[in-house]
Amino acid sequence: MSDLLFTPITIGTLNIKNRIYMPAMHLNMCRNYQVSEQLLAFYVERARGGAGMITVGYASVDELAANPMHIGAHDDKFLPGLTRLASAIKDNGARAAVQLNHAGRYNHSMLLGGKQPVGPSPIPSRLTGETPHELSLAEIEAIIVNFAAAATRVKQAGFDAVEILCGTGYLISAFLSPVTNQRTDAYGGTAEKRMRFGFEVLRAVRAAVGAEFPIIVRVNGNDFMPHGIGREMMCEFSRRLEPLGADAFCVNVGWHESRVPQIQTKVPRGIYAYLARGIREVVNVPVIASHRINDPEIAREMLLDGSCDMVAMGRALIADPYLPEKAYGGREREIVHCVACAQGCFDHLFEMRAVECLCNPRAGHEYQENAELAETVRQVLVIGGGPAGMSAALSACERGHLVTLVEQLDQLGGQLFLAGAPPGRDEFIQLAKDLAYQVQSAQIELLLETHADLPLIKRLQPDVVILATGGAVVVPPIPGADLPHVVQAWDVLSGKAEVGQHVVIIGGGAVGVETALELAEQGTLSGDELKFLLVHGAAELDELRTLATRGSRRIVLLEMLDKLGTNFGKTTRWVMLDDLKRYGVEAMTGAKALQISSDSVRVELAGEEISLAADTVVLAAGTRSCNPLQEEVEAIGIVCHVIGDAQHPAMVFDAVHQGYAVGKKL
Repeated sequence: MSDLLFTPITIGTLNIKNRIYMPAMHLNMCRNYQVSEQLLAFYVERARGGAGMITVGYASVDELAANPMHIGAHDDKFLPGLTRLASAIKDNGARAAVQLNHAGRYNHSMLLGGKQPVGPSPIPSRLTGETPHELSLAEIEAIIVNFAAAATRVKQAGFDAVEILCGTGYLISAFLSPVTNQRTDAYGGTAEKRMRFGFEVLRAVRAAVGAEFPIIVRVNGNDFMPHGIGREMMCEFSRRLEPLGADAFCVNVGWHESRVPQIQTKVPRGIYAYLARGIREVVNVPVIASHRINDPEIAREMLLDGSCDMVAMGRALIADPYLPEKAYGGREREIVHCVACAQGCFDHLFEMRAVECLCNPRAGHEYQENAELAETVRQVLVIGGGPAGMSAALSACERGHLVTLVEQLDQLGGQLFLAGAPPGRDEFIQLAKDLAYQVQSAQIELLLETHADLPLIKRLQPDVVILATGGAVVVPPIPGADLPHVVQAWDVLSGKAEVGQHVVIIGGGAVGVETALELAEQGTLSGDELKFLLVHGAAELDELRTLATRGSRRIVLLEMLDKLGTNFGKTTRWVMLDDLKRYGVEAMTGAKALQISSDSVRVELAGEEISLAADTVVLAAGTRSCNPLQEEVEAIGIVCHVIGDAQHPAMVFDAVHQGYAVGKKL
């Protein structure tokens, strides 16, 4: 039986070898709108990895449409770079397209040299905090002309297709939505008039590129904005776009201002396929589904059940560029899955940094890669099988060194299993398995259930020791912290500790928040239970929502700082904090635990002392480095490197990248 994921498909006049579509993603890899060597190398790797089609961008249509770290398409001077990019992708086996967009009110004056962003109406943006300039009719006409001119450059540069972004809260969707379009002229008021700008952009682009050049339109299946553009209107908008020249639709979800999670780890794989299916039912051209598709099997299911004709894999191909090739060759076990942490992709954008990846430390550094083997082969001993240790062992092995990895437990993964314990975080457990499989498949000697000490090191006689011995929990100096009903958050997350009904968690960092949510979810309806009750009309929606978010425990989360979860990434933090409220966790910031007794915790809050009932107290006071071997190793003259939490407690991203860097330098 043929694999539908790898059957060809046609978009307009364009034949594509498989159904895997890499969507446009902002990468912060351009300077002054110019295509860089970094960007070229990044996309060459994805083209070699087997994707059927790659869309780059978004690219600018004028100087207010983007910022200088985006790809430029608004001037002929950018044609040489665009031409090189098209050739780089096509020469390595993939079809190539460019997404054109105007950011509108989502742009920032700081990135525009002080110029004011524009929009259909002067409605402030929650994303930037700025109010856009209301476009005049003449300015609207100029932007439409600019879209067409940019599309002409895309075609001239040798790309196979162009994509127009009509969603995500950018300019075209801002015209479409009554939330951001309060005009009373020909471009606002009725739904028909709000659609007009998008219609005119597509007409102009079609006229500019001709009848045979494929045009893809990227739309929201739902913007998830209160009083915004729901499914019904987006289906109608898409249906109306098809006869104007749309050869395919790529369906994404949500605006940047939406409070519905779209890309985070807790979003179930492939959940937004239903939005693509809704549009597919009203159009007669291929539909591409997007969001949280990080595994070939879920992609196949979506194709087979008729949800879509292609699948967009964006961050999945950042994490593993060779996912398509591995799936096609029956090597799916080798795939490294995106965990949807957003630490290296979306969070980096907010920091004006180029995109990287927690799962793939090569991402964004392809142009710097040195595939040469080390001149001198060394015996390398890695102690610790967490993410830092596994990453170091793999990169050292790739350099040709003889690597031994020692882990005291019976499995590899370390704290990834703790990170994956809370609800909706199980992708981290998948990463532990993915990295462990890589280690087991490589020429690495693996010693599990082995205690690393000086006699072992002397017996193995390594030239280099890499210490990735991780961290240990911090026990805060609070009177009563040694009482029997006081447990560590790590023990709660690993299922080793019993927890009562009145719980106080001391420490509101990432681990404390995750532990609170893990405990709060216990006793709530599962997905299967919720579906059964909903389908059979056993309860009203409000009651079901309560049963899905309210367990039996009372949970209080204490944090001394004035903010919770400060060591989460920006993209993840807001979701976790919203969930604390949604699941009824009582969070107290600026709260200091003074004493723990047998049935309560005494707390200083806003200058006053209060007492909180507690039959279980959970300590989530942080992590300290655990590095007992460094001095001993250095004393016997062996080169020693310390990485991960053993060096300094940090995030998984840092552990993976430190391990990779150390191994590559040997």
